[in-house]
Amino acid sequence: MKSNDLPDGAAPIDFTLNGRAVEAAPGESILKAAQRVGVAIPHLCHKDGLRSPGNCRACVVDIEGERVLAPSCCRAPTPGMVVHSDNPRASAAQKTVLELLLSDAPGTTALKFDSELAHWADATGAQPGRFPARAAAAHDTSHPAMAVNLDACIQCTRCIRACRETQGNDVLGLAFRGGHAQIVFDQNDPMGASTCVACGECVQACPTGAIAPANGAYAKPSQVQVDSVCPFCGVGCQLTYHVSDGKIEHVEGIAGPANEGRLCVKGRFGFDYAHSPERLTRPLIRRADAPKDPRAIEHRDWRELFREASWDEALDAAANGFRQAMASTTARGRQGPVAGFGSAKGTNEEAYLFQKLIRTAFATHNVDHCTRLCHASSVAALMEGLGSAVVTNPLRDVQYADFVLLIGANPAQNHPVGATWIKNAVKNKGLKLVLADPRRTELARHSWKHLGFKAGTDVALLNALLHTIVFEGLTDPAYIEAHTLDFAQLKLHLADFSPEAMAPVCGIAATTLREVARAYATAKNAMILWGMGISQHTHGTDNARCLIALSLITCQIGRPGTGLHPLRGQNNVQGASDAGLIPMVLPDYQRVADGPAREKAERLWNLAPGTLGSEPGLTVVEIIDAAHRREIRAMLIQGENPAMSDPDAAHAREALAGLDHLVVQDIFLTETASLADVVLPATAWPEKTGSVTNTDRCVQLGRKAVPAPGEARADAWITEQLARRLGLGWAYGVAADGTATEDAHGGIGAVFEEMRALMPSIAGLSWARLQREGAVTYPVASESDPGHPVVFTDGFPTTSGRATLVGAGLTPPAERPDAAFPLVLITGRQLEHWHTGSMTRRSEVLDALEPGPVLSLHPETAARLGLVAGALAQVRSRRGGVSLAVRLDDGMPRETAFIPFAYAEAAANLLTNPALDPVGKIAELKYCAVDVRPVEVPRAEAARH
Repeated sequence: MKSNDLPDGAAPIDFTLNGRAVEAAPGESILKAAQRVGVAIPHLCHKDGLRSPGNCRACVVDIEGERVLAPSCCRAPTPGMVVHSDNPRASAAQKTVLELLLSDAPGTTALKFDSELAHWADATGAQPGRFPARAAAAHDTSHPAMAVNLDACIQCTRCIRACRETQGNDVLGLAFRGGHAQIVFDQNDPMGASTCVACGECVQACPTGAIAPANGAYAKPSQVQVDSVCPFCGVGCQLTYHVSDGKIEHVEGIAGPANEGRLCVKGRFGFDYAHSPERLTRPLIRRADAPKDPRAIEHRDWRELFREASWDEALDAAANGFRQAMASTTARGRQGPVAGFGSAKGTNEEAYLFQKLIRTAFATHNVDHCTRLCHASSVAALMEGLGSAVVTNPLRDVQYADFVLLIGANPAQNHPVGATWIKNAVKNKGLKLVLADPRRTELARHSWKHLGFKAGTDVALLNALLHTIVFEGLTDPAYIEAHTLDFAQLKLHLADFSPEAMAPVCGIAATTLREVARAYATAKNAMILWGMGISQHTHGTDNARCLIALSLITCQIGRPGTGLHPLRGQNNVQGASDAGLIPMVLPDYQRVADGPAREKAERLWNLAPGTLGSEPGLTVVEIIDAAHRREIRAMLIQGENPAMSDPDAAHAREALAGLDHLVVQDIFLTETASLADVVLPATAWPEKTGSVTNTDRCVQLGRKAVPAPGEARADAWITEQLARRLGLGWAYGVAADGTATEDAHGGIGAVFEEMRALMPSIAGLSWARLQREGAVTYPVASESDPGHPVVFTDGFPTTSGRATLVGAGLTPPAERPDAAFPLVLITGRQLEHWHTGSMTRRSEVLDALEPGPVLSLHPETAARLGLVAGALAQVRSRRGGVSLAVRLDDGMPRETAFIPFAYAEAAANLLTNPALDPVGKIAELKYCAVDVRPVEVPRAEAARH
């Protein structure tokens, strides 16, 4: 083998393998070198991506001059070494090892059709029965997602290494001794009762099926394999759908740029929502005898509310309703009668077409999506300070960081694969992780410091860090001088925010605040990650301004392992925002007030000059308020569920029910769809092809894997058909069934190319290139540009080329606890369920893991309130109330409650405060005052028990 086939920059090491000259890279194992030159050596404990312990001994080779055989998976060649993998001595040893393992794990192909043990036994001629069989082990079927059959276990320990070293979950281990040794979960607990988070990394690592999907999917080969992207969080994991008879049987992770084969429980086991019997399969029109009732929207049978219709009838009804709304008033722009909510769970092309439809058919910029409820304040602060709202560095850059500040985020629950990179960096690279969060969440055990500050006091904490850095001389004056504006004003502002002054406010000792500030400022590379705990406040923009300032004054930006990364929530919230699904900007964040940007869009969209107005539209909460006032009379909602996701949900439901005309495109009859006049059945993520953009700015291609049920149609097709009925004359030719070809002259390819023409950030990413490469990180200026994972290396996209430093004052939450409502409520997501639960709660595995809503309380708080684990509690705010079971969590702050917002039967947003950040227009979903007390059981019912 020639040295130019080696990894880049490697100096070759010459050795001999089975009589042929071979070159290996320094540190490369004999096994890897052999695989590169096509020499097959049996191996079982080795798996690419895992550390090789050499414990199975199936890969032993004979090295001339050495007395004992060597495991090739963990032995590196040296110059002149002579190795034999196929001589009689090595072959006999390999065969004997495999026959010993066959006696331990007979018939593994019944569990895993492509058992690696069976493969290597066949390759070497190893036969079962030479050695006595091991005693049968008990099967463990206690987990909804995975089954454990230790009869097939060969103790290769790949599952342990996958759990501990890849995912960092530390659940699996090897217990007992000698012939009694076995793989265990925690303290030999049943898998379903253990702390397993069901990432399934062990399933993907197991060579024999000893740990396998509970549905038996590994027992036979799938008919079709389709590479795509996970439809849940913003990490953007690549995966392969294994499909048989038009149904997804199981999912495996592949080597995508964000995940390198890793998945979480949702990505690996949450796919069956697409095959739910609750899927919408035909268009629906509301029955005349079914008035809208905003107080009764959960779990309604569609037959109670709607009748089935043909697509032509439904589309005509949808378009006619919008025409009537437009005819009801001459007002246009933000005062116009129509608005639209697009989706962060669809494709870039769908988002682009949706915002184009609203802007061109209804002469308004009243179009928004769920970014308004997650990172709008982050976007506002980043645009203000840096001239761009993108993340500066990919999440995996934590591997190059010496220090990471993770604030207001819970990646172990919300971005689990992203959390694995953080855990890996702590363990393998010595990363100093500071977790700043009122709750002590899972990553706290991996952190150097946990700053459990008082909820709502983010600015006090961050200003104390800034004060320390500025007044202890830990800034980078040269960078500040060359690349920033307004440092003098910031310094003057920070004078009153010493750690000693802020410690009583935020609840963190001044010495700790100074220690953390010094560590951040003096680290070679420091990175800041944040989530909705930063953004979902009335002072969310101020929170983000502080984080931006921390990065800028220390020059912790523009290099690998530095920068600012607001963790994007849904799978395409970045892409939907990029595509213009925001009321104040066109695609690529070009402001609607910018005349040249509007003129460019008007030319591309064949509109008369001046058609697009210069006034930004209304945002999500503003649209709902305007609908409540009956200023907005009609809405088009694509894949969003504001009846569950909007703050003060009762108010939102009343507003939606009061619309003259509501059209909803979705895959299920969501709480929002139950209030619609027309419901249009759409395709689920695995049923269409299109692009998505993850939290790292990586544009990736999702591919159609299965057919849609019944008459469900792709959202992009639905949007095009509506546009035609509204007189726009679109002619993309989008396929109704969600398919796409490599042709960029029609279909989704044509939509992508039009979108690209308005987006300088992806100017060099053609539809053909995306088909060819599958994933490209923008900005990408030309076809030859590889993309830029790290941005702002030499300045900022502002008029001056500099970033602006903006100080933030202390602003309390809009609603504080008092005698009537003495506790603070925090809401959020949880590992097993996503957003409003419309998808994950229709996944059998995910809903079995977390079947109902829970109220998390600190044990001391629960005891004071007279509550125990499992007891039913009532939670009330000034806007509504819910009842749900108590879960004790000693990671919770005292006098604080946490409720996930995925459960319609106890909708957390019935409680939350719609007060808005004045800049980002985001609601204060992370803080409101509540009262918690036991649910009083009626005396007659208590007597029965």
